[in-house]
Amino acid sequence: MKKAVYPGTFDPLTIGHLDIIKRASRLVEELHVVVADNYKKLPTFTTEERIDMIKRVISEIPNVVITSTTDLIVRYAAQHDIDIMIRGLRNIPDYENEYALYQFNRNLNRNIETIILFPSSRNHFVSSSAIKELVVHHADISPYVPKEIIKDIQDKIRTKLD
Repeated sequence: MKKAVYPGTFDPLTIGHLDIIKRASRLVEELHVVVADNYKKLPTFTTEERIDMIKRVISEIPNVVITSTTDLIVRYAAQHDIDIMIRGLRNIPDYENEYALYQFNRNLNRNIETIILFPSSRNHFVSSSAIKELVVHHADISPYVPKEIIKDIQDKIRTKLD
């Protein structure tokens, strides 16, 4: 069985992430969407909240497993017999970060191959941090996040402001 892992902080999940999940799920028999914390970021949502939001949004995609890890993604992949890592690439800063990450991952585990998926043209500028900024300023986020989680995002971010 061909499996892949798509890691991210997903804080929160955007339509760009969802686009990558849908497309990647068509390439493999099993796709692991792994919520991973980045030590450089302070997440707004707990790991459990992020997993719950993703599950609600992708419930119609049968070959997706949603989980989390606090370990390196290459170790997670090795533990689950996964040899493909999916990454999204929006812009030049993403490229620089992803290229460095690819080199580290390749040095840690040569059996894992990285596949880059580019976002759809309407999603290439969408980021979780931009979504948070829009919510803070009471702007419409419906074009950028799945409808199932809009209220969760607004409530959580606005509660943190109070």
